[in-house]
Order: sequence, then C-alpha cells, then structure tokens
Amino acid sequence: MPFRVDERASEFAEIDRFDGGVGWIAHPDEEMQRASHALELDGDVWVIDPVDAPGIDDVLAGLGEVRGVVVALDRHKRDAAAVADRHEVPVYLPAFFEGVSEELEAPVVRFGDELADTGIKARTVVDSRFWQEVALYDPEGGTLVVPESLGTADYFLAGGERLGVHPMRRALPPRNALGDLAPDRVLVGHGDGVLTDATAALEEALARSRTRAPLVYAKAGWKLLPF
Repeated sequence: MPFRVDERASEFAEIDRFDGGVGWIAHPDEEMQRASHALELDGDVWVIDPVDAPGIDDVLAGLGEVRGVVVALDRHKRDAAAVADRHEVPVYLPAFFEGVSEELEAPVVRFGDELADTGIKARTVVDSRFWQEVALYDPEGGTLVVPESLGTADYFLAGGERLGVHPMRRALPPRNALGDLAPDRVLVGHGDGVLTDATAALEEALARSRTRAPLVYAKAGWKLLPF
C-alpha cells in the first residue's frame, strides 16, 4: 500500500455520509487516507480541502449548489483551485494564512472567525511559520472538521483510539482550541470521520495524547512528516 499517491485519482470511496454532509477519499488504497468533505447549509455546499476525482461533481450536486471551496490547512491546497474554477466560485482562506493564496490559480476570499455568513466558526488550531490550521465548527449542526491535528488514519492512532492527535502534535495537543467543544461528529483530513460518540472520542484523544505518544512513534517511524 503506497503512503501517498500523487497522480490524479481515477476513483474515490465515499465516507462520512450524514444529513448535511459527505466525505470521500480519492485514493482509497493510499496509507495517508487523504479525506475531503462537503457541508451543506441552506442549500449551499462548502467543499473542504478537496482531492478531486471523476464523479465528485455528482456527489456535490446531490447536496446542493457549490458556493465555495475552503482550504483549512496551509498544506491542503490539494485540488482546491481546480474544483473552485470548475464551479466558478472562490477559494476561501483563513485571514492569517500566509503564502497560500499565491499558489492558488483561483480567486481568493479571506475569512476570520466565521466562514462567510454560514454560522460555521473557525477556530485557530496552529498559527506558526511551518503550520497554519483552522478547525471549522458548526455549533447548530454539531459538525467539527479538523484537517490535520486530529485524524483516524492508522498512523494517527494508538492504544485503541478511535481518534488520534497527529504524531507531531502529541506533545502539545490542541486542547485550548478544541477542548471546550461537544460535537456530534468529528471529520478529519486523514481517514474516516467519527460519527458516533464523537465528544467522548475527542475528549479522550486530547486527554491521552502525551501518554500514548511513544506507541504512535514506535508504530509510525518515518511517517511522522506532516502532509
């Protein structure tokens, strides 16, 4: 199983289907399990960190009309510009992201604490020279999207976890950014989302991040680089 597949996807696997959203993994056999999502609010569809694949537009059309494409991690430009251009919508970037808009061949709109006028709150998870990330939280719908600091791909997990902190964040888990949230579901940028008992899974991931770090490091080895 390859860790990452860089060529254009020829297929995808649907994940995380719920009332108001859906996700997919465009290269189902890669170990990174790069996940993309679309959230529907009042008929508008917001596509988050997409990896493109044939047939994705049919999935999006089943939700509504695409209003924008969101990049929630600076490294997750992925196919955001291609999807945005195809639907003639902008790419939405957090206001503090630096060095991302220049690499996107699409119109860019910046947002702050809220994504446009959606009610989706943007929580700053990391703001550093090497890592810029926001989590998107819909308090009314109960959906939390964390693009990188949390995941369910195998290299995130240890000790029977359903949701794990990224190996490079195990020493400093995002408790301040996410610890007060009680989501119904947690969607992640790598792996299937947690759609049941999500608050409990989030609390456990944040609370036991450091104590389980040696297990993750022993299992992951060379795979600790952020993507």
